[in-house]
Amino acid sequence: MTRPPVPAFAARPVLMVALSVGVVLTALSGRYGYHRDELYFMVAGRHLSWGYVDQPPLTPFIARVSTAVFGDTVMGLRVLSTVSTVVTIVVIALLAREFGSARRGQVLAAICAAVSGFVLGVGHMVSTATYDLLAWMLIGLFAVKLLRTRDGRWWLALGLTAGIALENKYLVVLPIGALLVSLLIVGPRSVLRSWWVLAGIAVAGLIALPNVVWQFQHDWPQLKVAGGISSDDGTENRIMFVPLQILQLSPFLVPFWIAGFRRMWRSWARPVALAYPVLCIVVLAVGGKSYYALPLLLVLVAAGGEPMLNWVDRRRGSAIVVLVLTALTSAVFTLPVLPASAVDLVIPVNKEQGEQIGWPAFTDAVAAAWQHVPADQRSTATIFAGNYGEAGALLRYGPARGLPSPYSPHMSFYEWARPPDTNTGPVLLIELERTPIYESHFRDCNQVGTINSIVSNDEDGTALVLCAAPAEPWSTLWPKVRQYY
Repeated sequence: MTRPPVPAFAARPVLMVALSVGVVLTALSGRYGYHRDELYFMVAGRHLSWGYVDQPPLTPFIARVSTAVFGDTVMGLRVLSTVSTVVTIVVIALLAREFGSARRGQVLAAICAAVSGFVLGVGHMVSTATYDLLAWMLIGLFAVKLLRTRDGRWWLALGLTAGIALENKYLVVLPIGALLVSLLIVGPRSVLRSWWVLAGIAVAGLIALPNVVWQFQHDWPQLKVAGGISSDDGTENRIMFVPLQILQLSPFLVPFWIAGFRRMWRSWARPVALAYPVLCIVVLAVGGKSYYALPLLLVLVAAGGEPMLNWVDRRRGSAIVVLVLTALTSAVFTLPVLPASAVDLVIPVNKEQGEQIGWPAFTDAVAAAWQHVPADQRSTATIFAGNYGEAGALLRYGPARGLPSPYSPHMSFYEWARPPDTNTGPVLLIELERTPIYESHFRDCNQVGTINSIVSNDEDGTALVLCAAPAEPWSTLWPKVRQYY
């Protein structure tokens, strides 16, 4: 069959757009501080494994590599995240090219990606979503190439990318599943009738196998985590799904992804267009987070650049204003451009901003509470952190303040260390909220401090509670306090 040709790639201007974003991310990377997840990833990177309670191994491994090569600092940690974002923008421009966009359409698609809140937000920090976004864009690119050329060998590229992505985050099964459903509904089903499909599945399975084996050996803890997310946040996630789809990408980009959907629906790329609403239905059904579907929205934006050029040419001044406003609002809501004391203004839309602020001060407050433990009892005392962010912060900042290593039953911290039974002395509990059932595992508990953050983040108001001793040996108590979510 005749293969639709593609225009030349606008390499130089696209790279200029992508590298400009890289410069901005680098300049701002150290302004606030570590995110709670980053503190966790760095500890996980020191306990390399084929799996963790809440995730596959790739992001902790990348965190370890980045700090080893570029320095054990906030900026050093985030270098590879920035590189991933630069590559992601280039891939989005390549997607636009596959849809038939010429030079200006490719550049406009790259600019839209560069100023979108989601791309800037996940690019600023190290997160599983950072590398997941790049994987989704590559899967989108290879899927589009498969549909455009009908060359089954692209299934190998899809399988390779999916396998690596599965070592980072399991969500990658969603876009592939949505695409397969779309192919069954609108075709062309012929791309499924090839042994290359089985070859791609085999490649993905072989790469993902070590983590699957780890999950099996540990009784599938990831399913417990996912169940907790759905049961605790499912209703809120469903209510906020549509508003956050618009806000997290940018309201100003809505015309672009609508134009992209219409363009693909009228072409050979129809199954890619249908994959987005199919994915939205699945995410809503399981109560997943809104950002689970955002990467496919960027595929629509990539397709929408070319048809929006007519509007840009007719209203050049308005187009410039729109893109500048998009960049400014995205930066304010996702990057550390505001004074730390003003971040409460954006936390209702992007709570991750607040999770990067106040960890040294948090550790200072814990150190002050630790002083309530009599000096002669500190050798058998325990600091008990309620979540992985707290534990990660205390491991990072605690030694300089004379604090012992904390223990936490949260996520994989449960597996890494348990207080010895010889720790029969006082226990300093760090609790987001005082909970009688939780404190019943300890004797004579009294609050000795409170975390007063300068922003309304998760730790603001956290109680520091000093208990006389654990109610039973740690070896029997530990399984009773385990937290998967």
